[in-house]
Amino acid sequence: MDSMQKIAWFVLGIAGGFIAAHLVNRDPRGHEVLADVDARISEFTDRIGEAYRAQETKIDGLVADVKGAAAGAVDAAKSVAADAKDAAGDAVETVADAVRDTAAKLTD
Repeated sequence: MDSMQKIAWFVLGIAGGFIAAHLVNRDPRGHEVLADVDARISEFTDRIGEAYRAQETKIDGLVADVKGAAAGAVDAAKSVAADAKDAAGDAVETVADAVRDTAAKLTD
């Protein structure tokens, strides 16, 4: 079966489905069945939508927590780096003072 025949059968199937649904909908019992099917489909899609929104909210919360933790880690790293810089500066000053004192004692 070539692709044109497949497309033709597909289109005919869709058209046949619409015609059948129209004929069933004209009968009061068929109308009730279609209304029931529509209500069930609507309920299903509503539940799927609610589940999606709940997961989206959960993921947004996790992302916010991760961003907060990352910001805290960056702040802590900055603080440690600043403390290390200060300690290094103090160490250099102490060594420089010791060298000056030793040089002064040697020149006396």
